[in-house]
This record gives sequence, structure tokens and C-alpha cells, in this order.
Amino acid sequence: MTASSFTPRVFSGIQPSGGLTLGNYLGALKRFVDMQEANTHECVFCVVDLHAITVWQDPEALTRQTREIAAAFIAAGIDPSRSILFNQSQAPEHAQLGWLFSCVARMGWMRRMTQWKDKAGKNSEEASLGLFAYPALMAADILVHHATHVPVGEDQKQHLELTSDIAAKFNHDYGVDFFPITEPVIGGPAARVMSLRDGTKKMSKSDPSDMSRINLSDDADAIAQKFRKARTDPEPLPDSYENLKDRPEARNLVDILAALQGRTPEDVMGEVAGQGWGQFKPHLAEVAVETMGPITGEMNRLLADPEEIDRILGEGAQRASEIAAPILDRTFDIMGIVRRA
Repeated sequence: MTASSFTPRVFSGIQPSGGLTLGNYLGALKRFVDMQEANTHECVFCVVDLHAITVWQDPEALTRQTREIAAAFIAAGIDPSRSILFNQSQAPEHAQLGWLFSCVARMGWMRRMTQWKDKAGKNSEEASLGLFAYPALMAADILVHHATHVPVGEDQKQHLELTSDIAAKFNHDYGVDFFPITEPVIGGPAARVMSLRDGTKKMSKSDPSDMSRINLSDDADAIAQKFRKARTDPEPLPDSYENLKDRPEARNLVDILAALQGRTPEDVMGEVAGQGWGQFKPHLAEVAVETMGPITGEMNRLLADPEEIDRILGEGAQRASEIAAPILDRTFDIMGIVRRA
């Protein structure tokens, strides 16, 4: 069943498994806010804490990080009165549909998942069953809301394809047109922000070097220092973006500036062509501080009142369940599972 047959609805989530970076803001949060402001889809955003525990999490850290992710959503511009914002574990329909989908998905599908191979590595026998079955729960997150569109990075594209496979198999097996074939929303400015130390690797909160990333918690001095020390080559900026194709560090910094300003890299190149890094980097740092400073300040304000964050997440979970519960109930009916009256 095509997405056009359903209420236009966006779903996406972020794991509370560590601090957020500039890459998370430009590649995810900013895109979420743009979708909210476009007002063409109902927006459902989730802190996916059940996914986080597929690997061991310190309980106190998980609680803190869940609130930090929620604060980041709000500080970046997500309005909980316009969009739905909640943490996954407070809407039990996600886990319930996740089990049903574990019975629809095939073992072979799961074994082919690149992220399973990457995360489990040579120690797959020691990995949790949850890590292996992660894509079935991700499919449930999306389909329990009949989401029609999901903004994802390239690293999650395979999981979204599996979501479509699960929806199609369920519909076929039970002779229904119940779950939508969700459309991925991939791309956009700075969909993939790279490390400041290695332009061939994604900016990551798990990188051992803090100098490789801009954290949403960094102050102005830290941001300026990190951009000043960001790895580059000795050549000045060329007269066209195309000429940066073999210069990953230089291309990354241009991409970041363009995304922060909401412009195309080609447009930025028209202004910075011929500049040396001594001129470009301070300008980039100034723009980054101007953009990120208010977000960091608002995050800190929100985190000073954890009870308010918990209230927002709880109300969001109730609204999420109002969408998900009827969909889950219908799924049980389709499968012939008797429910309490």
C-alpha cells in the first residue's frame, strides 16, 4: 500500500546513547524542525531508549541522556504542542508490535543487516538478542504510527528497506493493505557531517578524540578552537565546489558552513573562492557559535528542570499511544489474536 493512501506522517528517533554533535543537529534535528515548520505532515519524534539498551547502558547515564536528547529536540526548535515528542518505552505499543514483527521478519533478513555485522563483529555470540532483532523494533516504531515518511541518514537506509519488507510481507501474508510502504527522506544539506580530524569518516560522539566533533554542549571558545585546529590541506579554496571532490576535509568545512546558513555549497563557494584557511575558519566558527549558542543555552535551561522534561515526554507518550493503540489493536485482530474486551 503506498504512503499516499495514509495520513501524511513523519516519524524519526534518536538514541540516548551519548551526547549530541553538530552532525546530529545538521543531519537530523534541523531537518526535523524544517519538517515541522513545513506543516505538510504530522510529526512524531522519539527518544528511542529501548534501542539504546541493545547494548549495556549505565542506568543513571541513560536517564540523564534521555532528558538531554529531549532537551536538544526542544532547544533546536521542536515544539511539543505542534509535534509529538516522547521516549519510546512510555508507549508500550512499540514493544508489542516489535514482537509481532519479530515473528514476521526472517532470520536471514536480520543477518544481512550491515549494522549488525559492524556492531557485533567477531563477538556475535556475545551480542544481545535485542541487537540482532533491532530492525524489527525499528520497523514497529515507524509502522505503529502508520508513518508515511522517515528522515534517515544513509547508514539507516537498509533498515528502512527492511521496514518496507516487513510491511509488505505482513500485508501479503494476511491478505490486507494495512501497513504503508514508508518512504525514506534521505539527503538535504549536510545529511552527513564528517569528522574535523578525518574528512573521510562521519562525525561521531563515539570518536575517542573530542577534537573530531562539535558537541551541542560546547561553549563558544571550544567551538572556535576546534574549527581553528580542524584538519585541512595547504591549498586555498578553489573557485568551484566540484574542485573539492578530492579534498575531503576542505569539502566538509564548506558543507558545514553551507548547512549552518541554509545555503547550497555551490553558493558558498561563490563567496569564499580563493580564501585561505586563516580567513575561512574564523568565519565558520563565528557562524557556528551564532547558530549553536542559543541552542546550547536553551538546553541548559531545560535540563535545570528535569521534572518539566519528564512531563513533556509523558504527555507526548500519551498522544503517541492515541495514534498507536488503534493500529496495534487492528494488527492483533488481523492476526487472529484474542484480546481482552
